[in-house]
Amino acid sequence: MRISGSVRLGLVVLASLPVWPQEQPTAPVPAVTGPVISVSLNSDPGEDRMLTPPPVSGQIYPLSFASEERANYLRGGVTFTTAYSDNVLGATSATPVSDVSYSIWPTIALDETTSRLHTVFSYAPGFTFYQRTSAYNEADQNLALNLDYRLSPHVTVSVRDGLQKSSNVFNQPDQGLAGGVSGGAQGGNDSVIAPLADRLSNTGNVGITYQFSANAMIGASATFTNLHYPNPTEVPGLYDAATRAGSVFYSYRLSKQHYIGATYQYQQLLSYPNYSGAGTNQTETDGAYLFYSYYPAPTFSFSLFGGPQYYNAGLQYPGVGQSTVPAAQAWSPAGGASLNWQAQRTSLAASYAHSVSGGGGLIGAVELDSANASLRQQLTRHVSAALAGGYANNGVLAVSSLGGHSVSASAALQRMVGEHVNLQAGYTRLHQTYSFFSANPDTNREWVSISYQFARPLGR
Repeated sequence: MRISGSVRLGLVVLASLPVWPQEQPTAPVPAVTGPVISVSLNSDPGEDRMLTPPPVSGQIYPLSFASEERANYLRGGVTFTTAYSDNVLGATSATPVSDVSYSIWPTIALDETTSRLHTVFSYAPGFTFYQRTSAYNEADQNLALNLDYRLSPHVTVSVRDGLQKSSNVFNQPDQGLAGGVSGGAQGGNDSVIAPLADRLSNTGNVGITYQFSANAMIGASATFTNLHYPNPTEVPGLYDAATRAGSVFYSYRLSKQHYIGATYQYQQLLSYPNYSGAGTNQTETDGAYLFYSYYPAPTFSFSLFGGPQYYNAGLQYPGVGQSTVPAAQAWSPAGGASLNWQAQRTSLAASYAHSVSGGGGLIGAVELDSANASLRQQLTRHVSAALAGGYANNGVLAVSSLGGHSVSASAALQRMVGEHVNLQAGYTRLHQTYSFFSANPDTNREWVSISYQFARPLGR
């Protein structure tokens, strides 16, 4: 009897839920925070807790400096940005169209740690206006929530969710910070960059870890991503997409610095070529990986993972019409490597991964090769710099001619003026070879911003 994808996903999440241990709570755990939060309560160096290795944590590497790490703060402010792009419409125009945009974002962020709960919340609604292409003026939304809750001294639950609504994926209030880098094969594929187009994306992750002995841990997680283009005419060749994934893992600590383990991951990858649900392309994958993580210092980690992955692509989604992508079933190798380093004045994250992934707007699931790197450097007491680069090759399963690759690079400078004013300037270049971007494959974008920020400590 064949187990359906939805049932299998439920079994994956439930398989490793532990019995609630009857132990008393411990003292408060110091937290490590920054622009992107990725350290859970399990990573308290003051106790003999195991870390959750990057290949299975489902989190983004932090890019904050060690000197920036503070918890229990309420932050707020407002950011104004103006940007120039030489190709805002991409494939929807026969010739490149340049434009200048203006954006304003009020921002608020909360970072609070108690004896059991670490909460990080940020929200930045905004408004963007274009000089020439005013039909794309819109209200922007940027929201992120990260929760780590310790059910007991050895059981931690994590919840993460991020929502972005914008007409331009590069248009963000924190664009001066280098891009996020992940250490695993989880999450969605955001390597296909649409032109100026309304776009709504959401990514959620729920996980639980249970350290059942001094050097052994099990865990389970579920990840959901959704990508929606409200106006299909703005994105010829791109489509709505969704990902549903579940995984379980076992991790063993050989020593304070060395971790090994194994994980199983199931994915259901969906794309909607007709926007109405008819002809929806569905791909299912099953993967089993071994992983290794090395922690030579509290602020440095290096990880590897790899193993076989089986995919069944081009399936007809139940209850709808014919599949658009030809069926294909095969075994494929998957694997990757990543590292993260946080020093007093330097922060570096880099990764490479090969796996079957969601198409990120393409007509079906893809065999994805991706490499990303981000670097932040404190140049002087008030000046810092950020560099980021990425490469992705997307081969649509069974129809490789519908795929392509993208290359991006960005650089930014940031200067603090006094305690509350922040000045930033940056440049981004994007090159894409997908067939629907063949007319205008390159985009260059320059921007400057000024922001006012305040921070208030929260009572303990």
